[in-house]
Amino acid sequence: MKLKLALLGVAIFAASPIIAQQQAVLAPAETSSVLRTGTPIVLRLNETISTKEKVAKINDRVRMEVAEAVTVNGVTIIPSGSPATGELTEVKYKGMWGKSGRLVGRVLTVNANGRTIRLSGTFDTKGGSGTVGAVAVSAIIFAPAGFFMTGKSAELPAGTTIRGFIDEDIAFTVAPGATPANQPMVIQQ
Repeated sequence: MKLKLALLGVAIFAASPIIAQQQAVLAPAETSSVLRTGTPIVLRLNETISTKEKVAKINDRVRMEVAEAVTVNGVTIIPSGSPATGELTEVKYKGMWGKSGRLVGRVLTVNANGRTIRLSGTFDTKGGSGTVGAVAVSAIIFAPAGFFMTGKSAELPAGTTIRGFIDEDIAFTVAPGATPANQPMVIQQ
């Protein structure tokens, strides 16, 4: 009798993890996941940035928005249209001797689901060059004519896409019953 009770106790003890696993599968629960550092994000400029008329300046903020939603396992973490910000880090205006304008900037943040998320990445553009023509004119005429030839202004038109990257791990929780159409999720702080 004692042997039977001992065997019954061992059987219940051995089966308890299986029963617990079945209960865990049956009970819907929130699932947690992470959007990893380095995940690419496609952004779109909301405004034209140009060195024309010397309007652009270093440290100017650049308004952008998310062009393509960022998803993890079918759940949208950063929706398309979410506002993003960048800043200009280098601005060179066109100049004499065919010197072209140049714009360089970096991506800073995106705001999604009530949280500001750090981003990394850079963007740049350069105006067309008039250097060859300026050098040729000054060499042929041997006069300061090349001095008056300028390069072109740099410009990034509104709608230009820029690639950035998530610069921090973002933990999030998906509520039970979430589907791609109904995605209740919470970004954890």
